[in-house]
Amino acid sequence: MKTGDPCVLVILGASGDLTHRKLIPAMYEMHRAGMLDKATCILGMSRTKKSDAQWREDLTPWVSKSVKDFDAESWKTFSQRIYYEAGDAATAEPYARITARIESLNECHGCKGNVLFFMSVAPELYEPIVEQIGAAGLVTEGRRWCSLNQNARSWQRIIVEKPFGNDDSSAASLNRALGRVFEEEAIYRIDHYLGKEVVQSLLAFRFANAIFEPVWNHRYIDHVQITAAETVGVGQRIAFYDGTGAIRDMIQSHLMQVLAFVAMEPPSDFSADHIRAEKIKVIDALQLPDMKRLQDFGAVGQYGASADEKAYHELTGVKDGTTTETFAALRMEFENWRWAKVPFYLRTGKRMARKCTQIVVQFKPPAANLFRKTMSDPLSGNRMVIEIAPNEQFSLRFGAKKPGAMQIRDVEMMMDYAKAFKVEPVEAYGPLMIDAMRGDQSLFKHRLEVESAWHAIMPFLDERSAAIRSGIHANYAAGSWGPKSADDLLARDGRAWFNPSA
Repeated sequence: MKTGDPCVLVILGASGDLTHRKLIPAMYEMHRAGMLDKATCILGMSRTKKSDAQWREDLTPWVSKSVKDFDAESWKTFSQRIYYEAGDAATAEPYARITARIESLNECHGCKGNVLFFMSVAPELYEPIVEQIGAAGLVTEGRRWCSLNQNARSWQRIIVEKPFGNDDSSAASLNRALGRVFEEEAIYRIDHYLGKEVVQSLLAFRFANAIFEPVWNHRYIDHVQITAAETVGVGQRIAFYDGTGAIRDMIQSHLMQVLAFVAMEPPSDFSADHIRAEKIKVIDALQLPDMKRLQDFGAVGQYGASADEKAYHELTGVKDGTTTETFAALRMEFENWRWAKVPFYLRTGKRMARKCTQIVVQFKPPAANLFRKTMSDPLSGNRMVIEIAPNEQFSLRFGAKKPGAMQIRDVEMMMDYAKAFKVEPVEAYGPLMIDAMRGDQSLFKHRLEVESAWHAIMPFLDERSAAIRSGIHANYAAGSWGPKSADDLLARDGRAWFNPSA
């Protein structure tokens, strides 16, 4: 069982939704699992004035409904390690108090001077907050914070939430701002998708099984689909979403990370540096589309009206004439040997037919198909489906002879994580935050990886995307699988989306 180093976890933006729904419940789960060091404590910071006791009281109902088998007594014990300090983190005013509070908690709990900052604030506040942290002198590797640890060296690290920038230039600017205060090995660009067990298991699936890696290339794989579909609309996130859209919100971050795990080369060693090196190389190998026919590489849409919600462009708070996409499908290829001419289709959307996050690996049909006359679909080939959510499953489709006749029918072999290992999934943020406390960057993004991902998707976001955004308003029905242009994207290649049944 891996345990994080003792530290003061400073959550900037403590009154926000992410802190209440994810971060504190995740830390409580890690506490119950014995993965959170007993000396670790949490200091929340936000502009709203409240006491330690008031914040603990505010958090209790959120944790009780978020964590399975919530135990009031263990929460009471854990909550005594949770503290609060009011202040605007983007200004210099509160940092003398924050510094004194961190030193006090180090003395009280014995955190050895280690501090982990978590940026749970609006993205436009990242740079000014980082500048204030640096100006306050809070980041000095090896600093002796308290008399109890005169000989101990300390660390200070920072976790940065998505979206990491709004485009390629702002992402590069944020990287520079972080680099002026923190060393690269102290910066943890988090993507909670990499905390999901099935996503991590992609590496074990590929590299621990000799039967899969030999066929994991352009000779045997026809194409790959990666889908993240939601049945809900934008809800209360209208102000954020209308300035962000599906590509920035999901594809540039979550789906790019899944894509990297599917497509990367085997690392020479299972360590953070080697894993991240391969992710950087494969994202950097993404090929830019032909700008003269961008419609052959992308499709976007906005959901229409339903019985319980207006069409996206009619929602209060959405800008008039907005072309912000609630659905996006991109066709991407790599300029490398392994994946030459193999298309990767990335798709995400709101108000879709079913909630699911999945990877579909479609293999090519046999070179000489002896049974083509007896198959229901001679061109179907073998297909692997890796479901990340809501279920955690691997399934493999292959052809088998039908009893009593020489006919080939598709059958499916499945592995279900919950049944196979008899464990319940935990909140993805928990293990990732423990990794940051341990200094393990394996599941966090490098600055070059982030900038390469932005570079690859910018044609679908800037003025070059005007043609594919034409007629975007209500161009797909709520509860469907997206606009017709997304089906056409694959149909032009003689392919179709794999849409799971409800």
